Amino acid sequence: MPMFAAGVLKFQNNVFPEKESLFETLSHGQEPEALFITCADSRIETAMITQTGPGELFICRNAGNIVPPHTNHTGGMTASIEYAVDVLKVPHIVVCGHSGCGAMAGAMNPEGLDTIPHVKEWLGYSKAAVSIVEHLGAGKSDAEKMSMLIEQNVLLQLQHLRTHPSVAAHLAKGEVQLHGWVYDIKSGAVTAYDEAQNKFVLVDEKYASEVAEIAAREAHNCNS
Repeated sequence: MPMFAAGVLKFQNNVFPEKESLFETLSHGQEPEALFITCADSRIETAMITQTGPGELFICRNAGNIVPPHTNHTGGMTASIEYAVDVLKVPHIVVCGHSGCGAMAGAMNPEGLDTIPHVKEWLGYSKAAVSIVEHLGAGKSDAEKMSMLIEQNVLLQLQHLRTHPSVAAHLAKGEVQLHGWVYDIKSGAVTAYDEAQNKFVLVDEKYASEVAEIAAREAHNCNS
């Protein structure tokens, strides 16, 4: 029996009974706080990184955490974004890249992708980010260029998100916020793009006021 199948039995026998009331509530519908778009890389565990539970994130994953610009062609990402924004009314959308991204390594060296043509075509949606790195990364090491590409790709996909009519409409009404993140697998650090500083900063800096507010609310609840 594969380990993941054994995990199902553990879930059914040990985990589910302890959270049965939660799953009873979830069986009636979902109200996620965010659409979370990240890479399909097996090392990215969204629930662990964000400490969220079932029903809290509407997750879309693909190679390179890519959002194709909106067209009349219907694809899985386009449909999922539309559903999350127009039906589920998520107030936040996160695009989360990560260190050591194989998709970004492929985007940087597309000549090595000839034997996997669908991957090569898909990573074409990161081409503008690669161009930025080629222009701004002159003189930098390969590792520095890769870090830059991972960040620039996140920013590019945020731009692509804005071309989707559902996202554009809700942005115009102030009903949704966009967030660009990068997760470092080795250190566990997560950085978020700060528009005011035009750079990625640690999440505790980016969301300092929100974190303080949550901490104060939790402290109040504990004391009351």
